[in-house]
Amino acid sequence: MKKVEAWSAEDVSDWLNKEGMPEYIKVLHQTDGPALLSLTKADFTVPPLSRVSPDGGEQLLERIEILQIETHIEDHKNGHANGHIGGIPNGTSKLQRNGTLGRKDFETKIRIPIPTVEPPRSSFPTEWGKTGIAFIYAIICFVTTTVVISVVHERVPPKEHTPPLPDKFFDLFDRREWAFSICEINGMLLVGLWLIQWILLKHRSIIGRRFFFIVGTLYLYRCITMYITTLPVPGMHFKCSPKLLGNWEAQMRRIMKMIAGGGLSITGSHTMCGDYLYSGHTVMLTLTFLFIKEYSPRRFWYYHWFCLALSAFGIFCILLAHDHYTVDVVVAYFITTRLFWWYHTMANQQSLKETSQSNLLSRVWWYRLFQYFEENVNGTVPRNYQLPLSARAFHWNHAVKYSRLDIQ
Repeated sequence: MKKVEAWSAEDVSDWLNKEGMPEYIKVLHQTDGPALLSLTKADFTVPPLSRVSPDGGEQLLERIEILQIETHIEDHKNGHANGHIGGIPNGTSKLQRNGTLGRKDFETKIRIPIPTVEPPRSSFPTEWGKTGIAFIYAIICFVTTTVVISVVHERVPPKEHTPPLPDKFFDLFDRREWAFSICEINGMLLVGLWLIQWILLKHRSIIGRRFFFIVGTLYLYRCITMYITTLPVPGMHFKCSPKLLGNWEAQMRRIMKMIAGGGLSITGSHTMCGDYLYSGHTVMLTLTFLFIKEYSPRRFWYYHWFCLALSAFGIFCILLAHDHYTVDVVVAYFITTRLFWWYHTMANQQSLKETSQSNLLSRVWWYRLFQYFEENVNGTVPRNYQLPLSARAFHWNHAVKYSRLDIQ
């Protein structure tokens, strides 16, 4: 391998790509080896590096520091091979058992310092255990939502006695029976696209627990709004399952059926009424688009527009099918976008991760859980991608290892 001082600009680009930092390739395309080693923290505070460095260049500077140490050790090794360490005069005899260089009238000890290379602390640690906790939290909230839907179903007034509430959208658009199926198909497409994108993300553990926490919290809020206010069915076309009147065994079977079907009407698992305020379908259509857009490259604008069209048309189809009141959709969109934006603003600002009188966001009930999930994440998570089973994922990448040699 060539010494870093001899690297060309192409070698620097190849090294950046291998280290998983391709975002710097365009900015440093004219930087050779010596220029790379001379980069400092101040270079990342001004353009163009400040525009592509979400962590202030911390990761790249750590890699450069390792390169400098490796270069220093390589210089020592080459100097020893050429017999130029410590000004040893010519004619020195071979190394003695006591570790000294012997000569009749000359004897000296040579001590070669071996620097200790400590692995750099990542700004974005994996912490899959926290991701697992967030996943369990989301599952608990989803199951709780299903139980609350079954409870609320027993309280929905018959449509013959309590007709649907007036809704302006229903006045303007007649119901289309096929529309709700289109909504659920769009939702499944967006969830599938987000799942593929999430698997390919380099920092999937951090992003995954953000998604699980937010979606779990949204469904927990939904439990509260459904339970405290039970709205009548939005249309006379609804065919609700018969009330079980306290038959808990039958209710448990119905809950398990709904969970197995993902709570979708298209699978025939959702035949209960009452889960109107607010719309769970709108939550998933909106949240998956927000995560897809946030964690994909900005240059993929066509992909963003496609996902936005799927989300917007899916939400429109919810209303076109008259399966939710307009207020259900509006409230769902408002709560989803605000929770997503609040959480990511807090996660991207280090000062908002600390409790203080000036940080009013620290008063939300889930702040302690947020601190636990985000305490070791420093800065904005970069949109880097890698194959889930790549060599880098299992640390099979090239690494220089140093050991001490004892000469007997």
